Amino acid sequence: MGFYLSILTFTFITIIGVTGIFLITGLTGLFSLGQASFMAIGAYTAGILMIKFQVPFVVATILAILVGLLFGLVVGLPTLRLRRDYIALVTFGFGEAVIAILNNLTSITGGAMGLSGIPMKTNFTLALISAIVCIIFARNYKYSKYGRQCMALKSDELAAKAMGIDVKRVKLTTFLVASGLTAYAGVLYGSFTTYVDPSTFGWTRSAEWIIILFFGGLNSLTGAIFSSLALGSLPELLRFASSWRLVIYAVIVLLILNFRPTGIFGEYELNLKTLKKDLLRTNRK
Repeated sequence: MGFYLSILTFTFITIIGVTGIFLITGLTGLFSLGQASFMAIGAYTAGILMIKFQVPFVVATILAILVGLLFGLVVGLPTLRLRRDYIALVTFGFGEAVIAILNNLTSITGGAMGLSGIPMKTNFTLALISAIVCIIFARNYKYSKYGRQCMALKSDELAAKAMGIDVKRVKLTTFLVASGLTAYAGVLYGSFTTYVDPSTFGWTRSAEWIIILFFGGLNSLTGAIFSSLALGSLPELLRFASSWRLVIYAVIVLLILNFRPTGIFGEYELNLKTLKKDLLRTNRK
């Protein structure tokens, strides 16, 4: 039972990370290959504050999110003026720089050996509640004024500018929100595993989140949640297959993306309105 609860806890943390990617890639069409570095910033900031300065978990969490927002501002302010492909390259470089800094600040971060002894504060319930709150927040953001502006600039940035949308401000706001969410995911991760090391937050984790998003449906928050649940837990559930589990994981992803390029859910969102329509359609049949 503990094993499955542990998998679910990791999956809920993944959902929070993917929610951040959904805001950046799903709503604005930008690609961040360094998003996992914000998770590292959250995990290390909260971990160091709790271990070295005995800061309470709640305060450490708030400070970690603020640091994540600060780094999001530092990266986003000059970067979001660039084209989408350059943004991916710059965020990739930022992510690798964060990993290099964590590896070299041995006296503070533990270097490549990692930071151990983080108090265990995250449990299944906290991860579940956090994931639900983040999903509701992302859902409301999508249907807010900012969310609609994000989708407009994603479709045609020039037309969005012509309509009076402040494209740079909308991009930066969304990037900051995503940075804060991802930093929070890092806090939960660090205080669940009680140990973090730089290799956990490489660009492959950012790429994995983007794959999860495409797998579920780029424009669908529902798809992002369901694919996070499926792909987040699948590698662990297939652990009995040893090294073949990653091959099986890759084959499943490739099959879905080849036969359904828009992802499993496409643009579909599960809510009371769509659920009611689906039930009425089923009854007519």
